[in-house]
Amino acid sequence: MANIRLIKRRIKSAKNIAQITRAMELVAASRMKKAQLQALAGKAYAQKIYEMVVRLSPRVDSAHHELLGKSKSTSGKRLVVLLTTNKGLCGCLNTTLFRFLAREYPDLARDRYIVVGKKGAYFLSHFNAQLLADFSDRVPFVSIVPAVSALVTTEYLKNEIDSVELVYNEFISALKQVPRRKTILPLSVAGGVAPEKRETGEILIEPNPEEVFRALIPHYLENQIRDAILEAEASEHSARMIAMRNATDNATGLVSDLTLVYNKARQEKITYEITDMVTARLAVEV
Repeated sequence: MANIRLIKRRIKSAKNIAQITRAMELVAASRMKKAQLQALAGKAYAQKIYEMVVRLSPRVDSAHHELLGKSKSTSGKRLVVLLTTNKGLCGCLNTTLFRFLAREYPDLARDRYIVVGKKGAYFLSHFNAQLLADFSDRVPFVSIVPAVSALVTTEYLKNEIDSVELVYNEFISALKQVPRRKTILPLSVAGGVAPEKRETGEILIEPNPEEVFRALIPHYLENQIRDAILEAEASEHSARMIAMRNATDNATGLVSDLTLVYNKARQEKITYEITDMVTARLAVEV
């Protein structure tokens, strides 16, 4: 016969877990909505900044802009900005990103890394990776954008790395987040394909394309990093919301199963008690 007291204790524990995960789901949902709006709003601006860089780059002298063109480095090393989460309980979000990172960079100890998120720093520590900086403790993460932008620019201009790349989770929808690798330096290969729409007429740029391009580059880099951070945060809150919803459903299902076991055990106990009473009465009558 099952221990009724133990079953009741397990039911109570499962109910408490369901309450906690339900509360965490609601918190993650509210944060996800805000992060989603920020990420979607930033995409349009990031695309416009990229279009301006593409339009101006052919009109400036690459010799005057060290970020425009390939690095002089021959080491083959890359600087990777890895964006992960500080906390867990977000399903397989970080695990999927780490598998993607290991597949894209087979020799993790070869490159240099800037980490945003404690989970990423912990993962890289197992591979003796060269950690250049860790911004995990500085929250919110969007506050570190100027510092990360300045650091990657400085490191690239040292001509010790070939490129600067972002690795993060791209927010597709509340149910789908996809790991992405994006090159932001050198500018000649940044951002992928060129925009489809081009203006055929001559554009008058004041004071001149050189100065505008020079002023635009810092905004371009910061915007690319900020957009990746917002995408990663929206992905984190979405994944956590779904994970907590699944945990709540599992806990509720466990409560139902344990309640059925409890009722059967209680009924079995009552049956044994009645049987003992009837047996005792028959023994007395005899």
